[in-house]
Amino acid sequence: MKHQQFKPQKTNGTCAVCSKSFSKTAMKKHLESSGHSAREGSGDQVPVGAKLFTILVEGSLFNEYWMYLEVPANTILRRLDNFLRDTWVECCGHMSMFVIDGKRYLSETDEFFKEDLSMHYILDKVLSPGKKFSYEYDFGSTTQLDLKVVGEREIEDSDSSVVVLARNEPPLLVCNSCGKIATYICRRCGCNNEGWVCDDCSSGHECGEEMLLPVVNSPRVGVCGYTGMD
Repeated sequence: MKHQQFKPQKTNGTCAVCSKSFSKTAMKKHLESSGHSAREGSGDQVPVGAKLFTILVEGSLFNEYWMYLEVPANTILRRLDNFLRDTWVECCGHMSMFVIDGKRYLSETDEFFKEDLSMHYILDKVLSPGKKFSYEYDFGSTTQLDLKVVGEREIEDSDSSVVVLARNEPPLLVCNSCGKIATYICRRCGCNNEGWVCDDCSSGHECGEEMLLPVVNSPRVGVCGYTGMD
């Protein structure tokens, strides 16, 4: 029997400060009302009265993958790009870009991208509360993310890093063959929303074990050579 696979799911997430679990919408209200911050400890200090943006990031096609980030408004797009690569999408050093108000900010610019901008723009110059924008990684096997500035606040001092305030818990994905929890996704048949494989069925998968990638908590799961943060 074939088991239905990647149905759209509503995933809860865990607050990085209090470890409580909320839905994506409820998490926003929780973060607004809690008044506490995940950026404790040492690090490079940003100026007194620094502005911080709260940004919701979610997969464009699979919005069960989501994060709330806190980002210093005086940092550049490149830092946010690096964070998204390290946390969610990096596999083979592909190009990436943000699209903000119809303008494209690329990770690399040359004579072929003369009309596009670099990522050396400060967030505060291109973003504001309520602003929606997008991000793409890999212009071949593209992973697209939707982003929105859902809030801002000022604090006396802070480290200058991008901080995860909350992140979705992994969606429940099951093996196509037997219905157990999937631990692998096939790069070939995953394109047809199939190819989810458990440990027991991995050795007998028709495309071969070399085509299997680990199931990871990212909207890039099963794409190109992506294996997760490690």
